Amino acid sequence: MSIAGVTRELLVRYLDSWAPAALHGAKRATFAQVWAGEPDAEAAEAALRVFGEFADRLRGRRLAMLVIAPSVADLSARLSAVPAPGELAVHAVDGGPELLPAVLKAASAAAAPLFAYIDTETTDAAPPLTAVAAGKPGEVLWRTAAGTWDGCRKALRDNGFGLTTGVELVEGTHSRLLAFGTSSAKHMEAFKDAMWAVDEYAGVRYRDPTDPDGHAVDISLQPNPGPLRRELLAHLASAGERAVTQLRHFTLTETIFRASDAVRTITALVSSGAVVRTPPGGRLSGDVLIRVD
Repeated sequence: MSIAGVTRELLVRYLDSWAPAALHGAKRATFAQVWAGEPDAEAAEAALRVFGEFADRLRGRRLAMLVIAPSVADLSARLSAVPAPGELAVHAVDGGPELLPAVLKAASAAAAPLFAYIDTETTDAAPPLTAVAAGKPGEVLWRTAAGTWDGCRKALRDNGFGLTTGVELVEGTHSRLLAFGTSSAKHMEAFKDAMWAVDEYAGVRYRDPTDPDGHAVDISLQPNPGPLRRELLAHLASAGERAVTQLRHFTLTETIFRASDAVRTITALVSSGAVVRTPPGGRLSGDVLIRVD
């Protein structure tokens, strides 16, 4: 499986979580797919099929799927051939990411669940993220050039996404960055769960852009804890003593790992003597303090 294939599977897995959550407490929701270059027709078709699986939850609600790309004629034809419930409206627009605010406004996407997938070749001009953050909640998955995480994270946070994470997909000498932004810790956990549930035999590896050593790791439900170990030690060395709850939050929002991975890694660090806990015994609860020995 290629980087594009892993991206597609991750998107579908997250939509499987996002769609029922969005439709549970809202009368309308919007999903947008935006490409600065050639669109991934398979990804658009896969997204549409995900929504078709939730036809029963769409009764009395409205879901809009917006597709923006430089040329959407062929894509529109392919999407029209995919069966979809009447409550799901698909709109395809010729253009680039700069059109997203106007298209979202026309779809009345603000103040309701909104999730956007944006694919850009570079980060020379950040996509209009503020328009996505106007959702309630607003979330974005941004695919762009590897090596740009610092700038992407700043752009996401400056435009209203309080929780962010980035992961580089590596296939041989090729790599791409996926940057995710949300305001919901629960949705961040869901994204991380989807990320590590991707086919582990895909031939693509993950690299944490914040890992001091920059090592790529295999995709697995139980990932190699090496990068997280290094990141936790570096964080404790710079920030000083921290509670387990704080380290779980750091892991969720500052690394590619899940909050649950933090507990396993901290336990191993304590056992190895690399860190010290206070109190020294008992369960590793959220208020236990951890410091570098």
